[in-house]
Amino acid sequence: MVNGYKKLSTKGFTILEILVVISVIAILIGIAVPRFKGMQDAANIIKVKSELKTIQSAMESYKNNHTSYPSTLAALETAVPQIIDTGMVNPLSSANYKMATMADATIYYAVYAPSVSTSTLAISALGVIRASAGSTLDVYCVTNGTFNCNN
Repeated sequence: MVNGYKKLSTKGFTILEILVVISVIAILIGIAVPRFKGMQDAANIIKVKSELKTIQSAMESYKNNHTSYPSTLAALETAVPQIIDTGMVNPLSSANYKMATMADATIYYAVYAPSVSTSTLAISALGVIRASAGSTLDVYCVTNGTFNCNN
């Protein structure tokens, strides 16, 4: 007892100390979460590019064994299941990979990963890829035509 008063224990933390610790933790989380999201986006882009290259290899393999390129990706998956995994899903959007060919599917093709702003691409007889109305060419793709893909 000091001057008739009982001394309080000083073993705990004050509210101010707890608030400072919580603030520091919140700041660290605020810095880490956007960096993690950026790393996820970069990994998804790498995955899309890799899967598109695999699909391109399968397209060429199909062409070597047939007289034309396949008309759909489902036909490609059926013909070369050892190359194409049926579980390939575009991680950049909810839309699966898509394919565009010339009308007779003999010379040019494009396989692309549609984003939210891209719905359909078409390929001309000269191998030039163009977007349909309301779409953009901001896509990752592989082609044997005359379009500079976004990769």
